[in-house]
Amino acid sequence: MAQEEQTGRSIFTDLDDSSSSKEISKWQRTARLWRETLRDHWGKLTDELSVKLSLITVAAFVLIAIFAPFIATHPPLQRQYQSDAGIIMDKWAEPAILGADTGYILGTTAEGFDIFSQLVYGTRAALMVGLIAAVFTAGIGTLVGLIAGYYGGKVDDALMRLVDFLYGMPLLPTVIVLVAVLGPNLWNIIFALIVLQWRSTARVIRSQALSLRERPFVKAAEVAGAGDWHIISRHLAPNVLPMTFLYGSFGIAWAILAEAGVSFIGLGDPNTVSWGTMLQASRAYSALEFGAWWWFVPPGICIGLLVISGFLIGRGYEEITNPKLQ
Repeated sequence: MAQEEQTGRSIFTDLDDSSSSKEISKWQRTARLWRETLRDHWGKLTDELSVKLSLITVAAFVLIAIFAPFIATHPPLQRQYQSDAGIIMDKWAEPAILGADTGYILGTTAEGFDIFSQLVYGTRAALMVGLIAAVFTAGIGTLVGLIAGYYGGKVDDALMRLVDFLYGMPLLPTVIVLVAVLGPNLWNIIFALIVLQWRSTARVIRSQALSLRERPFVKAAEVAGAGDWHIISRHLAPNVLPMTFLYGSFGIAWAILAEAGVSFIGLGDPNTVSWGTMLQASRAYSALEFGAWWWFVPPGICIGLLVISGFLIGRGYEEITNPKLQ
């Protein structure tokens, strides 16, 4: 009797081991499929010279953001003084790059802050807003679009009505209202961007999923008994991945522009230095009238470089999604 019980336990153990090994192998095949897809897209994307230069530009800003404490010459929100006694504030100092013997690479602001240090630390705020907003908007939009397109029916109707409602809200004015209500905080800006930006991604991915679910390979997977999540993750998601990255790269550009716009009108985070808050401060102190171009031109150039790089990377993904553009 004991031997029979032991034999029974061994049979069930073997079955459990077999089912777990099948589950592991299934996840391994899914991971391998995603790796191959990403490798293929990366190869196509880096064929374009403009995309390579854009990726190098973004990588350079990422390195600046990581090593900001070592690159900046002063704390970004620490006022500079001309004497050790701390009586005379060193404000409106001309930049050393113009030959001025001030010791400040890009001069100082009307409040005595080092402009170069603020420019370096502003990279962190821009990338944090752009990357976090882009990841969440592309991820949420892709998930909603895949679910709506695959299931259809009432699920599709409910999700698309939500998208239609959000489309009735213009991006920048709505972000301004939300930040004004929630408070001038960098995380509130990111939250407001995420709430609105995923709508475009969801609508486009949903149209792709509607087409893909009628393809023979999806029908074959359904006949073979594959589950919904298996079909979505292995058959639908890899085929809409270029669209996800396309809208993700555009999302970086739009998020950086939106943050700069919100900060420029005075709703930026007062405890965080960003390129938008630098522009707002230069406008408040009439830097243009005083001819202090070194205060507002550098952050404007940095915003332009990052935004253009995001759009050029998106253009590269457009050629992957639509080969006729090549």
